Amino acid sequence: MTLRWYSTVIEAHDHRALAAWWARALGWDARFATDEEVVLVPPWAGELGPALPFHQVPPGLVFVPVEHRKQGKNRLHLDFAPHVSQDRDAEIGRLLSLGATRVDAGQGPEATWDVLADPEGNEFCVLSSRES
Repeated sequence: MTLRWYSTVIEAHDHRALAAWWARALGWDARFATDEEVVLVPPWAGELGPALPFHQVPPGLVFVPVEHRKQGKNRLHLDFAPHVSQDRDAEIGRLLSLGATRVDAGQGPEATWDVLADPEGNEFCVLSSRES
């Protein structure tokens, strides 16, 4: 038996605002929102989720409130890749216009990815375009 990756939990000073930012960034839907958590899932998960076997249901993002602000570099981060049919630089520009910032994590000029941070400083990478 193996485990299913169920969700990734992200602590946030303002969990509702950060969840809304990620919903815009990813085009995902908020499925559940309370003072204790906000849950985001891909839009197709709502359509296909009930028909999928347990192990094929995609993971969600869960935002929970904390009083402290982020300090230091993430020990875990998310990687995203645009499809080859998308303009990667335009996608990075869109994320920056939503409030992301560029981060120097020591990646160097030869890196094939860009390191960005969400409005609360959580790092994530935009990789080179991928076919699949």
